[in-house]
Amino acid sequence: MPGLAGPASAQARAQGYSGGAPTCYRTGGGTLEICRDGSEAEGVLIAPAPCAFVRGVQILRLTRGEPAGALQAVFQGQSPLAERRREDPCPARRATDPRDGGALRTGSSPDQLATTLPPSADRFWVDLPAARERRRGRRDPEPATSAPEGIGPRDPIAVAGRDWAGEAYAYVFLLGQEAAGGAEAREEPPGEPRRTRRGRRRAARETAPEPAVPAQRRRVQIEARTLDFARFEIRTRGPGGYGLAWTPFEPGGRRSEAPSPAPVLDEAGKPVAGACAAPAFETQGLAGSISVVERTYHYFYTDVLPEDCGLPPEKRRTALYLRTATDLAAPKVWSSARKLLDPLPPNTLVRVARAKGLQRWAVSYTCQRPANAPGGPVADICLQYTADLSLDGIGALKLYAEPVEAGRSPAYLGLRSGGDGRGRFDRSAHFWMTDAYGNLDAPGIYAGKGGMLTWLDQLAPAATGGGGSSLYGRPVYWGTWSVRQVSAP
Repeated sequence: MPGLAGPASAQARAQGYSGGAPTCYRTGGGTLEICRDGSEAEGVLIAPAPCAFVRGVQILRLTRGEPAGALQAVFQGQSPLAERRREDPCPARRATDPRDGGALRTGSSPDQLATTLPPSADRFWVDLPAARERRRGRRDPEPATSAPEGIGPRDPIAVAGRDWAGEAYAYVFLLGQEAAGGAEAREEPPGEPRRTRRGRRRAARETAPEPAVPAQRRRVQIEARTLDFARFEIRTRGPGGYGLAWTPFEPGGRRSEAPSPAPVLDEAGKPVAGACAAPAFETQGLAGSISVVERTYHYFYTDVLPEDCGLPPEKRRTALYLRTATDLAAPKVWSSARKLLDPLPPNTLVRVARAKGLQRWAVSYTCQRPANAPGGPVADICLQYTADLSLDGIGALKLYAEPVEAGRSPAYLGLRSGGDGRGRFDRSAHFWMTDAYGNLDAPGIYAGKGGMLTWLDQLAPAATGGGGSSLYGRPVYWGTWSVRQVSAP
């Protein structure tokens, strides 16, 4: 459905707004006000080393299995390097192999340390083949500067299982990739013909090789479960490739023994997959959030509009979709997709959860400030609330001003941290603190706040001053916001 203005739309700041405090706007049908003036809390969650990165941090308040008040940080980090002797224990890195997507990392901390990333460890990743000797000057392709480095497993979302039915597991959903349209097309290295007959090899050496065609891939959802956020079982196919199995992930084993994740299926038995096939570094879709309301899992995510798959990736419009489930361990987990809101700008990230202490949905999304805002149309994170918990209220939100492709919204939070010092900011992979069911929560020291966000700034200087990667070594920030009830307009 189109993103038309409705009763739950955010009301713009006063006409001619010039950024004076307090920076407030109304939302939730005009009955709520969100404010972020200069006193609102912000800080650095972590400034990783040049060999590490942190992306998409969800801070999860656990319900059991840990000391009271314990928090679990769940995020995407770097893929482990092969164990070998190194002169530099932390070499500067950049993912140029499309299979090097990172690892699921977790770490726990007391509630008092919610605004500092706790020590963490790799829990699940996809091992890379041993590096082959470069022959005939061949180089691995590098991603475009605007593309996230690596492909998966990425974008983790953690949520409790059906503990109301006695289930002890928690689940983490991630995004992987599989070849589009069946078996992956083989990419022959330029100048390396197949070793068939001697004459053919000689002819191939004398003929200019055809450029390799990038294999087409599609994002798919994969799943892991855990009892303690330290040891994970991966959803895989049963013996012979049929049925469902849960296979423990054992780091350090041979690649041939590592579990191969199976895509999560919907009620029709189809993989939950992105709409568009693309080369490895250009795939899109499926990033979002999971919120449990009335014992139903709501998976909100964005994906490319199918009619835009033929356009360049930077021009593909997106939409907000919803799938629901009642049992995350079922052979067929999710319902069919329901479109809630479109069109949205390309590469839009939207998170949806039940608001803290309110019977409303909170919707956060990537945006640009309007031209008359402080600093002009710079990157920010926008936030709106619905009037109630009806799903139609999400579809009634007007996330962006016209023209939608510009991504501008008056409902921006006015985040201050980060940036490159020249007025440019990046607010990538934002997430927030949740309870065990994926709904908004806040640290004890900020109990009166509406919530706490985390985000990566790929433009902010790395701690070591290095600039080789837009991901490795870049800082992650956190910030809070306040929301209060006001009289209806």
